[in-house]
Amino acid sequence: MPIQSRMPALFIGHGNPMNAITDNHWSRAFQSLGQELPTPKAVLAISAHWYVPGTFTTGNDQPETIHDFGGFPRELFQVQYPAPGETQLAKEVVDLLGKHGAAVRFDWGLDHGTWSVLCHMMPKADIPVIQLSIDRDLPFTEYAEIGRAISGLREEGVMIIGSGNITHNLRDAFSRMTSGDGATPDWARAFDEDVASAITQHDVTFLSRASETQSGRISHPTWDHYVPLLYVMGAVGQAEEVRFPITGFDMGSLSMRAALFG
Repeated sequence: MPIQSRMPALFIGHGNPMNAITDNHWSRAFQSLGQELPTPKAVLAISAHWYVPGTFTTGNDQPETIHDFGGFPRELFQVQYPAPGETQLAKEVVDLLGKHGAAVRFDWGLDHGTWSVLCHMMPKADIPVIQLSIDRDLPFTEYAEIGRAISGLREEGVMIIGSGNITHNLRDAFSRMTSGDGATPDWARAFDEDVASAITQHDVTFLSRASETQSGRISHPTWDHYVPLLYVMGAVGQAEEVRFPITGFDMGSLSMRAALFG
């Protein structure tokens, strides 16, 4: 991977945890994306799966690989992603987010929203990684504010990655997988396209109000997989180019769209 100082910012649809151990369209897309990204000094990941009251960073020198799911094959629970942590970066993030009452925590690590994509994008696991929690109690407008507060880290060689899915109605997705119906419903396609258009236009106002739309409410029974996008949108500039290196739907209605800025 080429080396540059200012890092891009990325939102990526991580989808099914099985993508970590399955050779499929999505795992190959993660691999290809990783090969074209520059090499960061560290990664700051905002994962849908650390969705708690409060804003925290992981402070572990050696973050645990967290298997935060159930009902999957034993092979998936054996996956380890032994990337080091970065204590100084964790403290810097807390300082940048002073008014948000951020703190360092040591009881979390790297959950599958982070490692299931990084194991393909950065397979050597030699780049330091910390996670930033999603404060589930904040209004949507404040997620982008947090992103803006940490945007300067990109100038220091830190890659900011938000990991979730633009559409994430698991009840619908699993029913389609069970029935063999791989068709993408109109509501999923409409929300994915509306969000992609807003991303292209850097329309953070629309993105922050997406929960008010009918297609948005169907796409997200809960909003944990959507709000990592808002952090990323706050961390990028209005003039930054964006492209979508990964698009499409898994399990019928699960958008796997990735948005790459810079």
